[in-house]
Amino acid sequence: MDDLRTTHLTRRPANALVRLAGQVPLLLGSAGLIIAFVVLGGLRIDLALIGYLVLVGFVAMLPQPVVTVTRTMEVPVPAPVQPVVEQDMLPAFVEALGDPGLVLDGRGAVLHRNGAAARQYPSLQLGRVMTLVMRNPDLVAAIESSQRTGEPRSFELHETVPSETWDRVVVAPIRRPDRDWFADEDRQLLVTFQSLTELKRVDALRTDFIANASHEMRTPLASLVGFIDTLLGPAARDAAAREKFLGIMRTQAERMSRLIDDLLSLSRIEMHQHVRPTGTVDLTALLREVREGLQTQAKAAQIDVILTVPKAPVTVTGDRGQLYEVFENLIENAIKYGADGKTVEVDLIGIDRSGLKHLVSVTDHGPGVEPEHVPRMTERFYRIDAEASRKKKGTGLGLAIVKHIIQRHRGQMSIRSKPGEGLRVEILLP
Repeated sequence: MDDLRTTHLTRRPANALVRLAGQVPLLLGSAGLIIAFVVLGGLRIDLALIGYLVLVGFVAMLPQPVVTVTRTMEVPVPAPVQPVVEQDMLPAFVEALGDPGLVLDGRGAVLHRNGAAARQYPSLQLGRVMTLVMRNPDLVAAIESSQRTGEPRSFELHETVPSETWDRVVVAPIRRPDRDWFADEDRQLLVTFQSLTELKRVDALRTDFIANASHEMRTPLASLVGFIDTLLGPAARDAAAREKFLGIMRTQAERMSRLIDDLLSLSRIEMHQHVRPTGTVDLTALLREVREGLQTQAKAAQIDVILTVPKAPVTVTGDRGQLYEVFENLIENAIKYGADGKTVEVDLIGIDRSGLKHLVSVTDHGPGVEPEHVPRMTERFYRIDAEASRKKKGTGLGLAIVKHIIQRHRGQMSIRSKPGEGLRVEILLP
């Protein structure tokens, strides 16, 4: 490189001797000049000496010249900073997503998952290959296609276990501006789930409600219309017939009211069936409360409800109102249809069965049911004896409601019965 030398005068005070040493050539030249004036010009020696001393003093006060050396060097220009997402920011980004989200590495193993994904898919642990845990052909195809092409893929995921759910799944590559997707050995995928369950359920419930409600309400509505026509016509002045028909009309109206209440209850439960409850419930206290609430009905049917529960509280995670509805429905059915046995046993015990810890059983000693009816008893509006069910004010929705509530609580329900041996319903809860 070139060296550039520049000279400048410093104004800072310095040692006089150092300054004189720096001006030796000037002082020697001045001394020679003064000697020449003395010898050749007749200058007096005293005046010459005084003049030389004055010159020396002047030189001693002159600023000393300083030489500064400046070197110019070429500095490499820094590369422009690319606006990329840092690796340590990726977990925070995924956690900020409202929907379940996961980050997969090149093998499809889970690198990061947010809280929503951990709650909805607890089996998708860090380090596990997603396609080995969720063996869904559409999911496998979407991940493989996105890794191969570097383009996002989406599809609709339909699952039936533990409850029926629908999700819009999007698999998208996480592209970095400074890296080529196909050459990057550390490439990653972002998998997000957007729930479509409520939309699907609303559509299905609308269809089911119209079909079921129209079917179940046709008979009582036809009865009401027929009795009204009779009261307006031939029996208009018949007090005894009017009183009889009005009583039947009231019974039919109450039946429709119960039916509508059960349909609305079932629709509310199905709407939120995929959302796990977060409250806490003491099963011991709840069962005692349900038993007390049904004492009047049990006495009228001459049934003794025998409750066997632990003395200490038994706490589970659940929705108290819905669990109350479950056990009220089961015990009420046992009282209605098991009156021949005179007793109904309700037991609560602890178990250890694949994550299920509590078992509540309701057993009656009535006539029981044929084996072919047992698998269908939880279907909507399914009745073994439709006429007997209507006489006992049943709507055919009770066990369907129980089934959906238990599914929402991630539990299990089983029904056991043989003709002449009564019926036993078991509820298993985590």
